[in-house]
Amino acid sequence: MAPYCVLVTRLQQVLSKGVRRYHVAPVLCQRAKVAMSHFEPNEYINYEMLEKNINIVHKRLDRPLTLSEKIVYGHLDDPVKQDIERGKTYLRLRPDRVAMQDATAQMAMLQFISSGLPRVAVPSTIHCDHLIEAQLGSEKDLRRAKDINQEVYNFLATAGAKYGVGFWKPGSGIIHQIILENYAYPGVLLIGTDSHTPNGGGLGGICIGVGGADAVDVMAGIPWELKCPKVIGIKLTGELSGWSSPKDVILKVAGILTVKGGTGAIIEYHGPGVDSISCTGMATICNMGAEIGATTSLFPYNHRMKKYLNKTGRAEIAALADEFKAHLVPDAGCEYDQLVEINLSELKPHINGPFTPDLAHPVADVGTVAEKEGWPVDIRVGLIGSCTNSSYEDMGRAAAVAKQALARGLKCKSQFTVTPGSEQIRATIERDGYAGILRDVGGLVLANACGPCIGQWDRKDIKKGEKNTIVTSYNRNFTGRNDANPETHAFVTSPEIVTALAIAGTLKFNPETDFLTGADGKKFKLEAPDADELPTLEFDPGQDTYQHPPKDSSGQHVDVSLTSQRLQLLEPFDKWDGKDLEDMLILIKVKGKCTTDHISAAGPWLKFRGHLDNISNNLLIGAINTENGKANSVRNALTQEFGPVPDTARYYKKNGIKWVVVGDENYGEGSSREHAALEPRHLGGRAIITKSFARIHETNLKKQGLLPLTFADPADYNKIHPVDKLSIVGLADFAPGKPLKCIIKHPNGNQETILLNHTFNETQIEWFHAGSALNRMKEMQQH
Repeated sequence: MAPYCVLVTRLQQVLSKGVRRYHVAPVLCQRAKVAMSHFEPNEYINYEMLEKNINIVHKRLDRPLTLSEKIVYGHLDDPVKQDIERGKTYLRLRPDRVAMQDATAQMAMLQFISSGLPRVAVPSTIHCDHLIEAQLGSEKDLRRAKDINQEVYNFLATAGAKYGVGFWKPGSGIIHQIILENYAYPGVLLIGTDSHTPNGGGLGGICIGVGGADAVDVMAGIPWELKCPKVIGIKLTGELSGWSSPKDVILKVAGILTVKGGTGAIIEYHGPGVDSISCTGMATICNMGAEIGATTSLFPYNHRMKKYLNKTGRAEIAALADEFKAHLVPDAGCEYDQLVEINLSELKPHINGPFTPDLAHPVADVGTVAEKEGWPVDIRVGLIGSCTNSSYEDMGRAAAVAKQALARGLKCKSQFTVTPGSEQIRATIERDGYAGILRDVGGLVLANACGPCIGQWDRKDIKKGEKNTIVTSYNRNFTGRNDANPETHAFVTSPEIVTALAIAGTLKFNPETDFLTGADGKKFKLEAPDADELPTLEFDPGQDTYQHPPKDSSGQHVDVSLTSQRLQLLEPFDKWDGKDLEDMLILIKVKGKCTTDHISAAGPWLKFRGHLDNISNNLLIGAINTENGKANSVRNALTQEFGPVPDTARYYKKNGIKWVVVGDENYGEGSSREHAALEPRHLGGRAIITKSFARIHETNLKKQGLLPLTFADPADYNKIHPVDKLSIVGLADFAPGKPLKCIIKHPNGNQETILLNHTFNETQIEWFHAGSALNRMKEMQQH
């Protein structure tokens, strides 16, 4: 137990000013409580339990612990008996809270409704940020979104009220900025139905992106399973300065570790360089850890986090964290599975892309590389904001660059858009003049939402198929992600570099060394931006956009129309029939990168996220077929005709034929969207066989009763041809750690047998037998 708590600290401060000094009884410490957030005054931070569990594990393992281990093991359901081995055992955890964005919340709440439970067991929130399309500007776009999505917003609001879930209305802001401002705190274990949930690691929490079925488990009060993560240490030395920013740290790390280098691991930043980074800067770094496949990322509690907590009205949490700080930093002498060291003093501004977030270039070099590779060097649009870079500091640094250009009579040569991260950020940058400066330089301020970052962009300046370049401060730049145009070359960098490049209009401009020409014909060089990390005045909260769940929800109704094209109640998937999966057809053998964007596209398809049958019409339409090198064109093995992937899957399902997908490396990287698992299950798929999986997608497939399997020998990928039939045998003896056999039947009658590995544990095998994790939950309730 820490010696003092926040109440004791305050009492002592008051009493020390008087004539007499009093002894404060230890029992008083036990009674002091600090709420998790202003919105949940009766839900308290439980550092005592965290401390108790850490002490138990410390004694068991008898070694120093990393910060990641302290927080994860501090939330164990049974710290006494839990097997703990990094990278091997599955942990049963008790997260503190759940957060859901509106696109994934639809399916999560539909699944929760199917569970039959009356109310969520942990604090949970829904955030409306994904369904607002960028088109004309913030006010018009928000008004249009509320009209178009009224049915979905009403469903989420009433479901939240019925089941005890807080509801952040459209216009509130991006989920991860809202969490940082209101819900994240040092030592929290939070799961969110969005892959960039790790943003909360900037406040010293373990915040992990999951699929909706995982969220349902936690909301139902069931221990949540996570494979015990390895821990990659990133030691930061030196300090950031000049044009270098927190974004450059993660762009550098992505270049080192690649898009799958963090798979199965938590990225833990530490070292003396940490203190040179603001709290929101740390959040930026943690946010983009999703791009290297990491389970999550985090920083140790320090004075920058305390400063942010104080400024966002959570001084009580900061004081409590100070008391328990020993448990919110790593132990001296702790060991990492891998260690990377970065000297921030030597770090140069970076820009990554196109088409993948781990293709790193120094800004000084990207123009030359682009010319060599044939990438367009003229920048059509610069876009700043997103959940990764939309803080007050981000907007301030971008405005500092824009202000210099305006002083010389310049505006952006490229189109320029600005996305505030939250209503609080929007209101504050309006008050402090940043928004006005960014408008004056040519910027269009968009709604407080995800917008173009997730493909919600009604782009008019180009035609589909037109080769062009955009530069963003976003996190992902997969093919077609932002505007559905596969010829858009998207690069990611910091907001200040985006602003400088948009002013110059070309990738060939290096703001550290190159000159611009002012309206008076004189050359000048931009100075490195400088801006406050937090406002001098208090944050302006803006409009109140939060809906509290009522204490009594007994009279609340949630309606889903049977004729709705946006929402559809779920029917349970069929149970395993006890037989091997024989003579499955190959729906598609995928060539190369296949992200969740390829499997279940976003953009215009977001409107169907609550309707499983309708959204299944985008199944794998972005994946490249090895047979013909085309997207959304596969051979129907029964008719021998080529057609769209979803149509072919439906044809097989109608004829009672099971099918399988064969994939390449890191299959399912990117977003946490569980629709990429629900859709193949809904349309009759039974297994996905790949060289390797991204963590979240592999779990999502298991949750829905599918078999995610990997080649024991990756070279066996080449033995399978799209016209073959596959049989997975040995399912009667399906057991953890035991490979399954796959019989490949070629059209000429020849057969080959290969081995397939899996990562199923006993609980996950029960999901497969029951048909899904939700089915298994219902079975357990009945028994």
